[in-house]
Amino acid sequence: QVQVVESGGGLVQAGGSLRLSCAASGPSSNYAMGWFRQAPGKEREFVATIPRRGGSTYYADSVKGRFTISRDNAKNTVYLQMNSLKPGDTAVYYCAARLSTALSAAYRRPDDYNYWGQGTQVTVSS
Repeated sequence: QVQVVESGGGLVQAGGSLRLSCAASGPSSNYAMGWFRQAPGKEREFVATIPRRGGSTYYADSVKGRFTISRDNAKNTVYLQMNSLKPGDTAVYYCAARLSTALSAAYRRPDDYNYWGQGTQVTVSS
């Protein structure tokens, strides 16, 4: 079992940037990783995902070209670089991990993931 802890959220003006980090308690190389977000009154939605060995990454259309997911398995950490932030990006951002035997598999649904962090608040002001 792995625990994941997010950090890096905060308040930023529209057009600004933030980098979220997700630290895993165990070998993150065993896990496909994803970022999700949930705004007040809305369902949790997919943001980005990266397979165990990195490489191919996948994004929600709403963040494509602005957000970048990456991982450093030596540090057991996954990152989400968020640029050109918009007020619509305001949400609690969650990191999730899925134990995976497939090196290149990536997952977009919340139900695909076994482990979740507590979330970090991102607020973008206009």
